[in-house]
Amino acid sequence: MARFVAWLGRNSDGMIALLLAVSIGVLGLADVVGTSQVTEATLLILAVIAVVLLRDRVHASVAEREIKQRLAHIGEIEETVRIMRTAMEEMAGVRILHGPEVGKALEKARSKTDQWTFRGGTGTYLRAVTLPGCIEQARQEKRGLRIRLQIIDPTDEEVCDRYARFRRSLSAQPDGTGERWTLERTRKESFATVLAACWHRQRFDLLDIDVRLSSLVTTFRWDVSSECIIITQEDPQVPALMFERGKFYYDRWNTELQTSLDQAQRVPVKEAAKAISLSDEPTVDEVKRLFSRLNLDLPSSFSQSSVQDIIQKAIQAKNPY
Repeated sequence: MARFVAWLGRNSDGMIALLLAVSIGVLGLADVVGTSQVTEATLLILAVIAVVLLRDRVHASVAEREIKQRLAHIGEIEETVRIMRTAMEEMAGVRILHGPEVGKALEKARSKTDQWTFRGGTGTYLRAVTLPGCIEQARQEKRGLRIRLQIIDPTDEEVCDRYARFRRSLSAQPDGTGERWTLERTRKESFATVLAACWHRQRFDLLDIDVRLSSLVTTFRWDVSSECIIITQEDPQVPALMFERGKFYYDRWNTELQTSLDQAQRVPVKEAAKAISLSDEPTVDEVKRLFSRLNLDLPSSFSQSSVQDIIQKAIQAKNPY
């Protein structure tokens, strides 16, 4: 009923014309007014006017609905275009790296940064390439360098064994260092990264290095400079991802890494580096005292030869790739 009343309100002029035509026609038939006063032409004209008005109103209503529908459709298209444009702008800050591109991107990132954050397995590549490369660049430019890194806990035998099995599942063959992944090697690599952090801290006063230990195995390696984030996997055949600074994903992943680091166990590198002096070629006794000071006692199964192996991995690390 409400719709009908509303319709009458919108089409009142047409209805008045139509009713007027019908009323005069009825009066003419009833001889209330003379036929000379009401001609067929007059009735016809009134009827035509009424019909035209009503038809135009109906057409106008239909056209109005179609316009509204098209405007709504256009709005949906515009929103879709906006979302696609935003996605394209974000994707413009993401690159897929293959093969040699990964090493080149990491080298470029090292040359333009005063900070580096790493999260991965044992930090083998970081110890062999990233850490000495960033320190050398900082020395040349006479500036400070901040390093934050998270590796698996070498005192956690279970997580080290999980990591070794994971690496062997990727390849049972020796990697670029000439070694296969075992529980013992995994523990040595992580211990070596901690030792390298302390050794470099003593030799470069402008180095601020923070080492964290995790009991979780990650299948990704995260390298974060002040310009980009590079995400790689242990298998060098798998493409890497690079996110540029200033883009959505750089900020989000950087926040994720900082949160992860804050939850991992902190190694008091700075305090231990001040308390225990390490030679240019650290001795077994120096290394044992250092790890004792760090509350990271070496496994009793480690012989003197095993400690010597840790020292070599820390000071003369081989690039596994």
